[in-house]
Amino acid sequence: MDQLKEKHARLTQYIAGLQRVIVAFSGGVDSSLLLKVSLDSLQERNVLAATVSSPLLPQRELEAAVDLAKKLHAPHRVIETDELQEAEIAANPPDRCYFCKSHTFELLTGSARREGYRGVLVGTNKSDENDYRPGMKAARSFEMVKSPLLDCGINKKEVRRLAKALGLDNWNKPAAACLASRIPYGEALTSEKLNMIAQAEARLADLGLSQVRVRYHGSLARIEVGEGDLPKVLNTAMLRLLSREVKSCGFTYVALDADGYRTGSSNEVF
Repeated sequence: MDQLKEKHARLTQYIAGLQRVIVAFSGGVDSSLLLKVSLDSLQERNVLAATVSSPLLPQRELEAAVDLAKKLHAPHRVIETDELQEAEIAANPPDRCYFCKSHTFELLTGSARREGYRGVLVGTNKSDENDYRPGMKAARSFEMVKSPLLDCGINKKEVRRLAKALGLDNWNKPAAACLASRIPYGEALTSEKLNMIAQAEARLADLGLSQVRVRYHGSLARIEVGEGDLPKVLNTAMLRLLSREVKSCGFTYVALDADGYRTGSSNEVF
């Protein structure tokens, strides 16, 4: 048995031992793998996929999560909330993610306790330890919140390999993050700013860009695109179209980041 098969077996055993679980389901590859393994090891009646819908979640991501849960025949619940009503989150401090995840885990563990689930599974993986992630601290403060991928030593590359082996169509889906991650720390979060970002990213996705971030800097939008998308962008016609589409969402200026897309770029100021 190779190392990846061993980790898959360990993950299956880990989840099976919890007997009845809620999977915090974003529709990304990490939570999709958790949901698939949970369904395989516990069966549908003992698994609930729960997606927290809020102003911080792009509508496209919500729709994708709903569609994938349906495809996997997973019981699925969308829980509506608004983190912007929480002052500690709306102020957008550097540890905003801690408060935001704590808010989410309060919702999910509350449902778990009321309905007899024994754990809430989150998709943190081994590679997440390499970035600044206050949300991991929040997870550790809730006894019911479990991080099976992290605990089984499964990194992002292994997540994708396992997801592909198990037939998940989104095994190579680009990483996603909440819309608040596009706004510099200390800049207050508002529905207007988040909507501008969401609309701009949706328009750029419609232009065929597979991995893109619109970073908010007041009237300026700083655009990060993945390395594979650079050839599409680096021509005069496409740059003008990109600028026009982003400005139509409320920005005055549009800049292309020469360093391209990278996770956690908001943390580079630390």
